[in-house]
Amino acid sequence: MWTVIYIAKNKAQADQLKNLLCTEGILANTRQAGVASVVGDGLYEILVLESEADEAHAILCQHAIK
Repeated sequence: MWTVIYIAKNKAQADQLKNLLCTEGILANTRQAGVASVVGDGLYEILVLESEADEAHAILCQHAIK
C-alpha cells in the first residue's frame, strides 16, 4: 500500500525528492494533491510503500539538514 510521506510545493521539488529516494533504493511515486494553483503548478504528494515509509522519511530528513 502506498503512503504519503511528504507534500512538495511544486512538481520540480516532487521530482527531485522522488529521484533522491529512488537513488537510495526506495520505490517512490508522486501525484498531484488537489488542484493546480494560478501562481504555480500546485502541491504534489510523495508516496512510498508503507513498509519503507520510516526509512524514506529518515532519508528526506537527513538530506534536509545538509
